[in-house]
Amino acid sequence: MIANIAIIVPMHMEPAKTIIDRFGGVEVVAAITGRHVSRVYRWMYPRDRGGTGGLIPQGEARKLLAHAKASNIPVSADEFFLSPEPAEES
Repeated sequence: MIANIAIIVPMHMEPAKTIIDRFGGVEVVAAITGRHVSRVYRWMYPRDRGGTGGLIPQGEARKLLAHAKASNIPVSADEFFLSPEPAEES
C-alpha cells in the first residue's frame, strides 16, 4: 500500500516577499533589521502558520526604507502597505 504523503510548499505572501527579494533575500534583510532569519521568514507566512500575513512590522519597515534610501534601492513606503496576498509562483 502506498501512503499518501503531503508535501508542504511554503506559500510566501506579498508584499513581504517582493520587498525581501528586492533587498537581496532573507539573510540581507535580517542583517539590515537586526532580526533573526526565522523572524524575517515569518513576515512572508500566512497568519494561520504563525506569520504576519505578508506584512513587514513598522519598525523594520523604517529600517529597510532608510537602508534603501542610503543604498539607492528602488522601493517606496507605499509598497510596504499593499494588501497582503499570496506571491505568484515563479
